Amino acid sequence: MNPQIENLYHISQKPERLIIGLMSGTSLDGLDVALCKFTSSGAQTKVELIQFDTITYNETFKNEIREVFAKNQVSLPHLCRLNPWIAQTHARIINELLVKWNINKDQIDAIASHGQTVMHSPRRLHKLDNFPNSTLQIGDGDHLAVDTGIITISDFRQKHCAMGGEGAPLALYGDYLLFSSTEENRVLINIGGIANFTFLPSNNDFEAVFATDTGPGNTIIDAFVQKHFGIPFDKDAEIASKGSLNKMLLNRLSKEEYFEEKVPKTTGPELFNLDYLKRAIGKEKISIEDILHTLCHFTANTLCNEILKSVPLSFQNNMGVYLSGGGMHNPLICKLIESQLQGSIIHKMDVLGISGDAKEAVLFAAIANETLAGSKGFNSPKSSTSSFFMGKISFPN
Repeated sequence: MNPQIENLYHISQKPERLIIGLMSGTSLDGLDVALCKFTSSGAQTKVELIQFDTITYNETFKNEIREVFAKNQVSLPHLCRLNPWIAQTHARIINELLVKWNINKDQIDAIASHGQTVMHSPRRLHKLDNFPNSTLQIGDGDHLAVDTGIITISDFRQKHCAMGGEGAPLALYGDYLLFSSTEENRVLINIGGIANFTFLPSNNDFEAVFATDTGPGNTIIDAFVQKHFGIPFDKDAEIASKGSLNKMLLNRLSKEEYFEEKVPKTTGPELFNLDYLKRAIGKEKISIEDILHTLCHFTANTLCNEILKSVPLSFQNNMGVYLSGGGMHNPLICKLIESQLQGSIIHKMDVLGISGDAKEAVLFAAIANETLAGSKGFNSPKSSTSSFFMGKISFPN
């Protein structure tokens, strides 16, 4: 037997596995690195977050990715070079963190790498019937495995597309494994560049579980702040809080057919970007502060409208709402969500034992754990996209 295959078999049989989850979002804030200890798999999955760090990207790294991110025309040689370069950068970060954490790489069973999204193009966006749903994440798994010496599972979203899904959001699977509850119906909100949520009914019926993108999270807000102030984001909504709601702008922003489509659905900065905002503003003269304030309303409104529209009314009376992602640190967005989801108790994910900042990295580690040790997958006779394991496996040598 190939010794690497044999090693993989032994890892799958272990009572506990240490897996490093990596998440690098469209906001390009940095690399989230979560060291997780998993016990068992499937419905019996238990996770403990051992270590977590976010390593901020420097401007050089961000600018290299911006050259190819969500653009119709890019330099193909540059895209080709970025694929291994991103992986090498991530590998260096992992190696440095293992030293910082005083952990030997031989103690780590696997790395779960989301990679860096450079294009998300579901059929609902490209509208070409002869082409399938598609998405592209770069940061090659083989380079990660070789440069760290650790088995790497990567490129998770391709299997979802291959089985008929749109490649996102994948939070549903990890959320279902780790955060289902028999005591309350739960809505797990993540506000990254794009906002999404997972609905988990208290009856744990996987047929009723769903996850969906709802529209922009921080993507337009951050891009607007970067353009006008040269800073990465509006900390604590300090600038937005100085403005007022412009109802005309909010109405124009909200007139997009995406918001009328049924869940589950996905989207990205390919649609919701500064050009989208520019078209909505038109020839109107609106202050920068009012635009930012209105964008916060836009994020909260589209998120809450989708929750109230798509979560069955009978489940909304006993509903716990949990926030994660960078948007949970925006007090204006959080206040707007709380005012629109009246009757629901709003928490940060931290109360469930996992940092809201670490959640996405932990979720991809959970999906990798299921790929390594799961026995049944996500069985669902009604859904072609729920009975499979995700990710490609790369060996160190």
